[in-house]
Order: sequence, then C-alpha cells, then structure tokens
Amino acid sequence: MIIGEIRRYLRDNNSIRVSRSIKDTAYKAMQVKEKLTAKTGKEPQVQEIANELKLPVEDIVIALESVVSPISLYDPVYSDGGDTIYVLDQVGDKNDDNNWLSEIAFKEAIKNLSDREKHILSLRFMQGKTQMEVSEEIGISQAQVSRLEKGALQKIRE
Repeated sequence: MIIGEIRRYLRDNNSIRVSRSIKDTAYKAMQVKEKLTAKTGKEPQVQEIANELKLPVEDIVIALESVVSPISLYDPVYSDGGDTIYVLDQVGDKNDDNNWLSEIAFKEAIKNLSDREKHILSLRFMQGKTQMEVSEEIGISQAQVSRLEKGALQKIRE
C-alpha cells in the first residue's frame, strides 16, 4: 500500500495534471519509438508510431507533449561566466508599438459603425457566413448586404 501511495504521489504531483490514460499512451508511444528506432536505425515519424499503436496521430502528439516537463522562463539556456541567457530572452514577441496602435485604431473604427454594420461584419467574418446566408438571416437582399459590407469596410479603412 505504501509503495502504491508513493507511485501515486510521483505520478500525480506535477505542476500540470495529465490524465493517466494520456500518460499510458505516451509510455506506449515511447516504447514503440524505441522499438522502431532499434529496428530501422533511425527515429520514426509520428505517423509510424500512430500506425503501430492504431491510434490517431493527434492522440500520439498530445500524449508525447503532455509528458514533457514544463520549464521556467527564467531557466538559464547558456552561460559563459558573464551574462546568462535565459529562456525568456529566446522567446520572441511579434507585438511592437505599431501592432497595438493598429489594434486600438481598428477598435475605434469599429465603434463608429452602426449596429447593423457591426452585425453584418460579425456574421460575415466572425461566423464565416456567406452574403446569401446573412441576407436570409437579416431579411434583406444579397446586394444590400454586399453594399453595407463594402461601406463598413471602407469606413474602417478611412
């Protein structure tokens, strides 16, 4: 019983809780990976592991990713006695001043649209509906939807 409790503690006491079935799939995938590596002399593709286990590729990827221990952004990556490079230094940020200014300008432009224009743009671009589907939902012609959409987009651009 004590050994079982120790195993449970070691299995479940992680910073991220992963279900036992996913851990089991990851364990099986790692065993198959080792077997195929020994057999072929090269690292197998995920598709090959999935075929061997008769599971979808997505399940294998999720299982293998779930057993990787998370690291801190402040873990050192490189140190030569001087400046230490941390994981945080290696993570890129695509947002710069122009991106957030553009986002604010876009939000302000959306505020200036009428409720009808906002609704049409939402249906078209957020829900992915066609102009015909929007026209049927709102009760106007497809040509009117097209004109209103074009006008709203022009307002946003201006």
